[in-house]
Amino acid sequence: MTGAGTVTGIGTGTVTVAASDYFQSYSVVGLLAVIGVLFVAVAFGAGRLLRPVVPTPEKLLTYECGVDPVGEGWAHTQVRYYVYAFLYVIFAVDSIFLFPWATVFAAPGYGATTLVEMFIFLGFLTVGLLYAYKKGVLAWT
Repeated sequence: MTGAGTVTGIGTGTVTVAASDYFQSYSVVGLLAVIGVLFVAVAFGAGRLLRPVVPTPEKLLTYECGVDPVGEGWAHTQVRYYVYAFLYVIFAVDSIFLFPWATVFAAPGYGATTLVEMFIFLGFLTVGLLYAYKKGVLAWT
């Protein structure tokens, strides 16, 4: 066994592909990944070596928006903010799904199938939005 495979093309005969060709492609990707990791490591190392380190009490103080911290570091956050963020993510994913759908919908032979798929998808989103509305999540109080 030499590690070669055969691929039959339509009307072109048989083409032999060696396994070393596949590994050569992967080695290029692996080499680029290693170079990328090394580039980041060298940049962080250079930054660590070149930056001045002079810790003072003012530098070690927590800083947020130019206001000195007062009170505890623990603050309660309303859950509704997370729910709004979650709803935003859902509808952002919806818009990401709509763009490729629009291009496939324009292709001949896929119109009815993709239209039905989109209405099913939008139905699921509508059910989720109605559920959130019924639970009172969308009421800003």
